[in-house]
Amino acid sequence: MLKIKCGVIGASGYTGLELIKILLNHPNFELSYLASSEGGEKIDELFPSLKNVLDMEVKKANIKDIEELDLVFLALPHKSAMGFAKDILDLGIKVVDLSADYRLDLKNYEKYYCEHEDKEHLKYAVYGLPEIYRKDIENCFLVANPGCYPTATLLSIIPFLPFIDENFPIFIDAKSGVSGAGKKCSNKTHFVSINENIHAYNPIKHRHSIEIKEKLSKLSNKEFDINFVPHLLPITRGMLVSSFLRLKDDIDPYEVLNDFYADEQFVRIKKEPVDIKNVSGTNFCDIFVYKNQKNLFISSAIDNLLRGASSQAVVNANIMFGLEENIAIPRIAYVP
Repeated sequence: MLKIKCGVIGASGYTGLELIKILLNHPNFELSYLASSEGGEKIDELFPSLKNVLDMEVKKANIKDIEELDLVFLALPHKSAMGFAKDILDLGIKVVDLSADYRLDLKNYEKYYCEHEDKEHLKYAVYGLPEIYRKDIENCFLVANPGCYPTATLLSIIPFLPFIDENFPIFIDAKSGVSGAGKKCSNKTHFVSINENIHAYNPIKHRHSIEIKEKLSKLSNKEFDINFVPHLLPITRGMLVSSFLRLKDDIDPYEVLNDFYADEQFVRIKKEPVDIKNVSGTNFCDIFVYKNQKNLFISSAIDNLLRGASSQAVVNANIMFGLEENIAIPRIAYVP
C-alpha cells in the first residue's frame, strides 16, 4: 500500500487537531511530524482527548525537520504560512495551505492582507475547492485551501452564475460557530460575551468578501457587488450561509443544482431549509434554494472546521496524490 509521509505545522490549533484526527484514520497518509510556533509539548498534553490515542511530540517548527516528508499541511495564520511554504516547496514537498496566503491574486492579497513574501509560488497555487478545480488540483504541488465562509458561499452560488443579474447586488448573511475565531480568547469570544448572544463582525469589509468576489468574477468574467456580513453564533462549530440574489431568467433552481452537482458525493441538495447539526462533524455541504419570481434565496450549511478547513484539506491532498478523494473523510454527523 502506498505510504505518504505527512506533517502538520500548526498542530496546536483547532484545525490542526481536526487534521490529526482524520490523518490517524487514513490508510495512506502516515502522520510523521507535528509542529507549532512554540513546540516542546506532547500532543496529548495540548489535547487531552488524544491521551492513549497519539503519543507524539509537537516540535518547534523548523524546515530542517521535514526533508523526508512528502506532504505538509500548514494550519498557520496568514503571513506565517507563506514563510514556511516557500522553503517547503523548494524542497519538492507538496503543500496544502489552510491560511489565506495563496488564495487571492497578488493585487487583492496585498491590498487586504500584507506584502506577499512568496510571489513565485503564488502564481502556481490552485484554489482548493474540489468540485470546481478538481483537474487543476490533480496536477499541482500547492493547494490554497479555501476559507470556511467562501466555501459555503461559493458552493451555493457558483451553479447559478450563468443566470445571475449582475446589475443587482448579492447579499450574503453568514453565521459561524465560535471555533472559527480560533483558540485565542478575546472579549467577543469570552463565554460571558457570546453565551445567549449573537453579533455581526466586520460587516461588509470582512476579508473573506474579496475572496468570494474574486472567485465569482474569475469563473464568470463578470463583476459582482458583494455585500457580505458574518455573525458569531453561541455554538462551538458549524456555519450557515444565506445568500440573496437576482436572476436574469426564469429557471428551475433545483434542476440547476442537481445537474451541477450530479456526480458530487459531498454536496447534498435539500428540499427543506438546511441546518448546522446535520453537517457537524462531516465534509458535507448541504444546500437549500427557494425562488420567488426572479429573487433567489440560497442557504448552505457546513462544518466550519471540517468542510471549511481540515477535511477539505485532506480531500485536496487525496486528489493531489491520485487517491480516492473520500478516503478517511468524515461522513457521519454529530447527532443528536
